[in-house]
Amino acid sequence: MFSFHLYTGFIFCHFVIIGYASSPPDGNLNSALTLEMRKNVTSSNNLPTEHTPTTTKPQPAPENCSDQTPGKVKSCQGYNGACHQMGYECLQCDFNCSCVYGQKINVTCRPREAVECKGEKDGWSIEMTCLYCYQTEPWQHTCQGTDQCEAVSSPRETFKSNCTVSSDVLCMGRRTFLKKLPCNWTSGYKWSTALLLSITLGGFGADRFYLGHWQEGIGKLFSFGGLGVWTIIDVILIAIRYIGPADGSLYI
Repeated sequence: MFSFHLYTGFIFCHFVIIGYASSPPDGNLNSALTLEMRKNVTSSNNLPTEHTPTTTKPQPAPENCSDQTPGKVKSCQGYNGACHQMGYECLQCDFNCSCVYGQKINVTCRPREAVECKGEKDGWSIEMTCLYCYQTEPWQHTCQGTDQCEAVSSPRETFKSNCTVSSDVLCMGRRTFLKKLPCNWTSGYKWSTALLLSITLGGFGADRFYLGHWQEGIGKLFSFGGLGVWTIIDVILIAIRYIGPADGSLYI
């Protein structure tokens, strides 16, 4: 019996030793796993990568700073004087589009095609300020007005007007351009006259009749100025220019 237990213990120890020898310890196992992970990372880095095609944005075309207004300039037709004395709208100039705004530059100008003049026609240098025509000051261009808007509305209405640069102003771009302007037309009504009528004859609606408010004028006439209350209110409203002409124009 004792020999049997001894033999069994010997067999158990034998299998334990073989199993320990065949399996690496924890430290060796971790080292093996780390080495395997490094191999995987290295192999993944060596894989060929797909190159996505890069699209380049097209370069914008160079800007043309000269006046591209089609047709002939009417003011240049029939001109017979010296070339260097004609208006700038009759000249074709070589502008530098990359100049700095407000900087003094020199440009070469020559008469437009089909413009007859005396003297040098090959081109001459002119000093100018770098700016586009729509950037000129209000006194350097003239704009067309309109009466198709309410000048006394709040907020003030605006309209688009065709503006043309003066002949003695040299600038880049179109010499005729659109500009947004406040509605400021007048039809001849005087604020002083309206206020005087409101103070003296306001009880009979004279101020309202003068400004073109016929319905209110008839109402004031037959109510004797709303027994004086309406008259006082109209005097105040006309004095602060709250009430204006019925056609929507401004006082002069």
